[in-house]
Amino acid sequence: MRRTLIGIYAAASLGALTNGAWGGGFAVGTQSGSGTGNAFAGGAAAVEDAGALWFNPALMSFMPPGKHVSGALHAVKPYFKFHDDGSTIPPALGSGDGGDGGDWAAIPNGAFAMSLNDKWSIGIGFNAPFGLKTEYDQGWIGQRIGITSEIKSVNVNPALSYRVTPRLALGAGVSVNYLEADLDNASALGTSHLKAHDVGFGFNFGVAFQATPSTRVGAAYRSSIDFKLDGSASFSGFPLANVGAEADLRTPESVSFSVFTVLNPQWELMADATWTRWSRIQAIVPTCQATSPVVCTGGSGTPILGATLPTNWSDTWRFSIGANYIHDARWKFRLGLAYDQTPTNDADRTARLPDEDRLWVAFGAQYSVSKQGKLELGYAHEFGREANVNTRVFGTAFRQTGRFDVRADILTIAYSHAF
Repeated sequence: MRRTLIGIYAAASLGALTNGAWGGGFAVGTQSGSGTGNAFAGGAAAVEDAGALWFNPALMSFMPPGKHVSGALHAVKPYFKFHDDGSTIPPALGSGDGGDGGDWAAIPNGAFAMSLNDKWSIGIGFNAPFGLKTEYDQGWIGQRIGITSEIKSVNVNPALSYRVTPRLALGAGVSVNYLEADLDNASALGTSHLKAHDVGFGFNFGVAFQATPSTRVGAAYRSSIDFKLDGSASFSGFPLANVGAEADLRTPESVSFSVFTVLNPQWELMADATWTRWSRIQAIVPTCQATSPVVCTGGSGTPILGATLPTNWSDTWRFSIGANYIHDARWKFRLGLAYDQTPTNDADRTARLPDEDRLWVAFGAQYSVSKQGKLELGYAHEFGREANVNTRVFGTAFRQTGRFDVRADILTIAYSHAF
């Protein structure tokens, strides 16, 4: 029995690798400075700055000749507030609503692009595609399920584009992604703590077509990335249970379709539809790194006893529309709406990420400080549906049953320069 409990609590920590971050699933959607004010509509077709290469590398061919650099900082604050609806967890294992499980996070991204000649352009982007942090109060009713979940990632994405004709361009890039997780929860063995990390590799490609002098369409694909998270699970109350562990995680691929059009000298319109294959994540199966008489009696490579954790995520769509109003040579104002589906479900959702479908409302402003430099400010608010949870406390028959209020705020400041 003791070995089974140890395995289950190790699985609780490892399984949180897919449930510890704000965003659709565990993705971070804030990947350009100009996009926030439009709710990231038109990403695969709009060209505002060098950050466009993340959404569609073919867009580098539609930037003005020369060099372009952009940088952005996003302050993101998700809000997760639990309301109990009949949980059976006894007070001895935790009580209270946990406070606000969301926490502020600063997410940077930057990009550089340049034209080599009238056909070829190259660029490189730096961003954090996965991440953020959730943290509940110590001793809360769901402490056996999750207290702190922090995930960090750093991605480098070199890319190139080729202008096939004056109206058609193709682009491709590669991703080198470092992912790190640091997760805590309470257990019968004291505080369970997991640290794990890995580097994964992926690719992306896209096409952009200038259908008319005023309208551009684009499509882009971003591949999945395989991670073999390598780390250890430790237990403050029972150090003999500490164990090295691995967990395979494959992030989903995505496909985007976008349109951008100049309606008249004052108005620009854009729209986007993005499909993400979250159904790749159906379960997390932590395995042993070595033989252990306490946890891993089957030896290296075998599942930790009782540790398989189902997720059963589904594929999602994200739809967005946006508009820009060009007031004069210096000022441009942005608006955006988006509907973002969650991959989670009522049966398997947990307090690690009480994610639900969200409606984005966004606005922003761009100010041209010079002919070459542009300052960008953006804000978006996400209205989330109530997220229901009905989660069994690992190793017991007790359940956390209730609902979370869900919302998020995004503040963005960015600067881009052409030279």
